[in-house]
Amino acid sequence: MTDPSPASPPAAVPGGDEGAAAKLAMAWTHTARFLTTASKLSELPVSELPEIAFVGRSNAGKSTAINVLTQQKRLAFASKTPGRTQHINLFEVGPRLAPDALFADLPGYGYAAVERSKKLRWQQVMAEYLEVRRNLRAIVVLLDSRLGFTELDLNLLDFVGARIGGGSVKMLVLLTKADKLGRRALDDALAGTQSTLAPLIGESADVGVAPFSALSRQGVDDAALWLHRTVAGPGVPAP
Repeated sequence: MTDPSPASPPAAVPGGDEGAAAKLAMAWTHTARFLTTASKLSELPVSELPEIAFVGRSNAGKSTAINVLTQQKRLAFASKTPGRTQHINLFEVGPRLAPDALFADLPGYGYAAVERSKKLRWQQVMAEYLEVRRNLRAIVVLLDSRLGFTELDLNLLDFVGARIGGGSVKMLVLLTKADKLGRRALDDALAGTQSTLAPLIGESADVGVAPFSALSRQGVDDAALWLHRTVAGPGVPAP
């Protein structure tokens, strides 16, 4: 995983066994289960649990990434028609009687076939969520590695940029479909992403960038470790 800011590396797992830590982290993400769905922010339950939101353009592989990370085929609905998901879906993670985190699957954006009125309404809902959702701990941004940031992605980041820059919300950018790029092209994609993110980076920001492939499983273990460590806190090994 790469980081666009000069920061110290993640805390090592005691004994240096990152492989074992990744297995434990994947076991944690596998506990994810559906909690509720909401068409507007006021319908979401008030919670003290740290929440990690997954966001991305339609067809960037967001639902597939969630399903791979949780090892569940249909936890997040991966529609053959991009833009179909029109709700914020919440999932509990951790022990069933004492969950320790929430995952939020936000609607994909940017699909041309969606009516303009629906696009505008969902842009407003997502903007409000990213700006004011009190227990939002982090966002995972899914970008097609072949396309990089688009204008819509950058507009989305505007809504949460202040929270990221101030360090109250962490961000992980996953460059999806990394298996479709050669090594040099992937390196260029990573460098371009880091350059785009540079204005968001300050001393307090916690921003990471990593390649990700649901097909080859590149980056899956690293992403799972990041998710759990985001919830557990700095210096706490996964789970």
